[in-house]
Amino acid sequence: MDFKEIITITMVLFAVIDIPGSIPIIIDLRQKVGHIQSGKATIISGVIMISFLFLGEQILHLIGIDVNSFAVAGSFIIFFLALEMILGIHIFRGSDTPVTASVVPLAFPLIAGAGSLSTILALRAEYEAINIITAIAVNLIFVYFVLKTSVYIEKWIGKSGIDVVRKIFGVVLLAIAVKLFAANIPGLFLSKG
Repeated sequence: MDFKEIITITMVLFAVIDIPGSIPIIIDLRQKVGHIQSGKATIISGVIMISFLFLGEQILHLIGIDVNSFAVAGSFIIFFLALEMILGIHIFRGSDTPVTASVVPLAFPLIAGAGSLSTILALRAEYEAINIITAIAVNLIFVYFVLKTSVYIEKWIGKSGIDVVRKIFGVVLLAIAVKLFAANIPGLFLSKG
């Protein structure tokens, strides 16, 4: 275990997962479904990320998807989530309203989304697996804390504060979606050619 590597990976994953930026989405989800299973969402996110660390490329290749395609698809999901936040519209509507929000859209794609999974694949080429796992665990502790305290965060910020934060982070999320798309779209065309 390399402490310096762990800090570096933790910071990279923290920026990509961006759980502080997801607070408005988490609050919005809690208002829609009434309850968020913080522990379940955190554990499932961890399982997805650690599984992807070891099996990601093989799984994608097995089903005929390259990393670039995966990241571009993830950028579309993030893009539509951002539009919901900025415009105050509802794009993702299901016929059945879920009782809780733990797996979709919290664990995937919000926490363990295309951005974080693609980043994990990139980190795997450069760092030791044990250091990546440790960094994932550190990030998941923070994720759990934010999910668990979303009620208090909402009370502290207030409704108008949440609306302002939602719009601001919607723009940030939109920028992340555009960046993820722009970074991976050339790889799609290069891999085809």
